[in-house]
Amino acid sequence: MSRVPFYLLVGVLLIAGIAVTAYRHVAFEVPWVPGEQRQVWEVEAQVNFIAEDGSAKVNLALPTNQEGFRILTENTGSSGFGLSFLDDDQGRRAQWATREARGSQQLYYSVQLLVAPNAARPRVEPPPPDEEVSWARPYDTAAQEVIDQAYRRSSDAFTFSRELVRAFSGDRQDENARLLLTQFDRPSLLVKLLNQAGVSARKIHGLLLEDGRRRQSLTTWIQVFNADGDWVIINPTSGEQGRPDNLLLWEAGDQAALEVQGGRDSKVTFSMLQHNEPASVAVRNQLANDTLLNFSIHSLPLEEQSLFKTILLIPIGALVVVLLRVLIGIKTSGTFMPVLIALAFIQTTLFTGLIGFLLVVAVGLVIRSYLSHLNLLLVARVSAVIITVIAIISIFSVVAYRMGLNAGLTITFFPMIILSWTIERMSILWEEEGPKEVLIQGGGSLLTAVLAYLAMNNPWIRHITFNFLGVQLILMAFILLLGNYTGYRLLELRRFKPITED
Repeated sequence: MSRVPFYLLVGVLLIAGIAVTAYRHVAFEVPWVPGEQRQVWEVEAQVNFIAEDGSAKVNLALPTNQEGFRILTENTGSSGFGLSFLDDDQGRRAQWATREARGSQQLYYSVQLLVAPNAARPRVEPPPPDEEVSWARPYDTAAQEVIDQAYRRSSDAFTFSRELVRAFSGDRQDENARLLLTQFDRPSLLVKLLNQAGVSARKIHGLLLEDGRRRQSLTTWIQVFNADGDWVIINPTSGEQGRPDNLLLWEAGDQAALEVQGGRDSKVTFSMLQHNEPASVAVRNQLANDTLLNFSIHSLPLEEQSLFKTILLIPIGALVVVLLRVLIGIKTSGTFMPVLIALAFIQTTLFTGLIGFLLVVAVGLVIRSYLSHLNLLLVARVSAVIITVIAIISIFSVVAYRMGLNAGLTITFFPMIILSWTIERMSILWEEEGPKEVLIQGGGSLLTAVLAYLAMNNPWIRHITFNFLGVQLILMAFILLLGNYTGYRLLELRRFKPITED
C-alpha cells in the first residue's frame, strides 16, 4: 500500500501544529518561556466637579487598543451613580448618571495597559475636511499667505502639515502667523488651516506616560490623513511627526475628553504607575477571549484549568514511552502504566513517590503470592488485590502521619487500579518467566516513569503544553512517525556483539 496518505497526514498535523503555535505567539504575544516579564501601565483618571443640586450626567472619553498598548483590565469607582460604557463612531466613553447629586463629586476610572510593541495600528476613517472655512478680515488674507508659503515648501499632506506647524514656531514665525495666534489656540488654528487647504485633520488628546506622575493632564496633538487614508500624529508645537512611545491616545474623535451636565468646575486629572508582571498574567484576559484561532484553556474556570494543566502533560509522557519502547527497546509492565505513575510522582515528588511505589508493590506481591495458593477466579483475585492495595496505602498513610512524615500522605495520589493490575501482572510473570523477567520489566517501568516524570515536570514543557495547544498536533505527528519505525531497537544490537569481536 502507498504510504503517501500517511505522510500527508503527518505533514498536515505538523504544519497545523506549528502554524497554530506560532500564531498564538505572534498575534497574542504568549511567551515561549515561563517567567518572562511584561511592562504594564496602571492609569487612573479622577473626575472632579461640583454638582448643582439635581440630576447629573458625566461623559469621559476612554482609551482603546492601539499601536503600542493593549487594554488588560478596567475598573471604575463612583458613589450613587449609574454607569454605562458607550461605544460608537466617536469612540469609547464611560457615562455616569444620577438623579440626585449635591456638592463636590469624585468619579474614578482606572485601566491596566500592556505595553505591546507589535500591536497593529487600528484602521481609522479620516474625517471629511471642512470645506466651508470662513475667516473675518484681515485673518483670511493672513491664513492664505501662511498656507501658500507652507505649500511651496512641501510635497504631500504630511510634509505640508509639518511646514505649517513650523510657520508658527521659533524664527519662522512672521507677522501673519502672529496675527492668527492672537485669535486662535494653536491646535484649533492648525486644524482649520489644514482643512482650508483640503487636508483631512483633527485634534486628538493623549496622555504622556511617566512613571509615578500624578495630577497630569491630557495634551493635544494633530492627526493628519493623506489621500490613501494613512495617518500620522504631529506635535502642534514642534512639528515633529510620529507618535512617541510613551504617548497613550486617550480621545481620538475630536470631541471633548470630559463633558459634565448638571455640574460646574469640572476637570479630569491622571495618575500613572509602571510595573512589570509575568507575561502569562499580563496576557491572561486576551487568552480568555477565545476565537477559532485563539483556542486556549484560559476560558475555562480555574478548577478546570488546573485539571487540564495536568491532562495536557500526558502526551509528553506518551512520547517518552514510545521513544523508550520503540527506539531503545525497554520493556515495561503495561504499555502506559509508567505515564500514570509519572503523574503520581508529580503530585508526590520523585523521592517520596519512588519509596511509596516500591513499598506498595513489594507488599502487594507478597500478599498476591498467598492469594495464588487459594485458586481464586481472576475477577475475585484482582478485586482482592485492589482491596489489598487500598489497605496498604491507608496503613502507610496513617503510619507516616503518626511519625510526622507528612510527605507520606501523598501516596494516596497513586492510581490504585493501575497498581493492582501491575501487582497482578508481575505476579503472573513471576510464575511464568521467573524473577529475572519481573526485575527487567519492573525496572524498565520504573525507569520509564522517572524519565517521563522529568520530562512532564519540566517548567518549560508545562508552560508550552498549557499555553500552546498546537503542540498536541506536533506530538501526534512525531508519535505517528515513530509508530512507522520497523528497524532494530538499540538494546537488540547486543546480538551482534560477537561479530565485532570476531
